[in-house]
Amino acid sequence: QVQLVESGGGLVQPGGSLRLSCAASGFIFSIAAMGWYRQAPGRPRELVANITRAGGTNYADSVKGRFTISRDNGKKMVYLQMNSLKPEDTAVYTCNAGGWQGYWGQGTQVTVSS
Repeated sequence: QVQLVESGGGLVQPGGSLRLSCAASGFIFSIAAMGWYRQAPGRPRELVANITRAGGTNYADSVKGRFTISRDNGKKMVYLQMNSLKPEDTAVYTCNAGGWQGYWGQGTQVTVSS
């Protein structure tokens, strides 16, 4: 079955960095569009970034220039490098395969606070 397992979340000070990882299994990773979404308390889930099977990327305006999504098809991994983190980046970050109608991981908490 499809599994998406996130890691790398935690507590970081404003201006700091974190790298999220997502290990995928149970589907043909190399042809799947992958993405990272986030949900803050009291707010709807939103797209952070996604990456096509060809490596094309798309970012939410709020994270452009600070976050970078990447994928390693050989390892079936997708990453989210987050730099210059802000308190408003605090959320549960979830890995996704196949878009809104696709598959979801359990999520990892990212808290940006001093």
